[in-house]
Amino acid sequence: MKTVFNIVLVLCAAALIYICYTSIMGPINFENAKKEREKAVIARLIDIRKAQQEYRSLHRGMYAPKLDTLIDFVKNQKLPFVMKMGMLTDKQLEDGLTEKAKKTGRYDEVKKWGLENFKRDTMWVAVLDTIYPKGFNADSMKYIPHGNGAQFEMNVKNDTAKSGAPVYLFEVKAPYETYLSGLDKQEIINLKDLDSKLGKYSGLMVGSIDTPNNGAGNWE
Repeated sequence: MKTVFNIVLVLCAAALIYICYTSIMGPINFENAKKEREKAVIARLIDIRKAQQEYRSLHRGMYAPKLDTLIDFVKNQKLPFVMKMGMLTDKQLEDGLTEKAKKTGRYDEVKKWGLENFKRDTMWVAVLDTIYPKGFNADSMKYIPHGNGAQFEMNVKNDTAKSGAPVYLFEVKAPYETYLSGLDKQEIINLKDLDSKLGKYSGLMVGSIDTPNNGAGNWE
């Protein structure tokens, strides 16, 4: 009887140790996994932001309305790239010479300034080769890492301010439920509850269609 009692005590002690361990390590493991997944999501949101900024520069300030449109832009469009040869000295700049002098007719003084080898030529380079590393897969941009095939939610706002000035905004979102899928559900609920109290979006996002923020991420 005493042996059985001792065995029960050992099992109870082991159970208590396990409960204490999981209560401590559970949140720690969740936080570590969360940070690792968020790192991948943030990297992709930054890729999307880069593409939107370049798209905007060639479309009169407007952003791509859909992710597929943005991906097509990255894969098939080109950006202007200025090839520079020669530099203006501080003295030349102080004397009023600018890089636009040739276009404005001031290059009748080229020899005087010693700018025979001063050139500016514009080349067009593929977007994919300009803002992304070699081997970048543009098609992957629309998918949320660790999201089991789920896609980012992107919204664009084309509006006009009271002054008549155009207002172009975009936002891209990835909710907790998507990229934290498979992790502790209670921890996810706790995160959402905290964000709700703070009036924050429950997940990661870049840009905003409610408040102009120059495409900032909510992690920055």
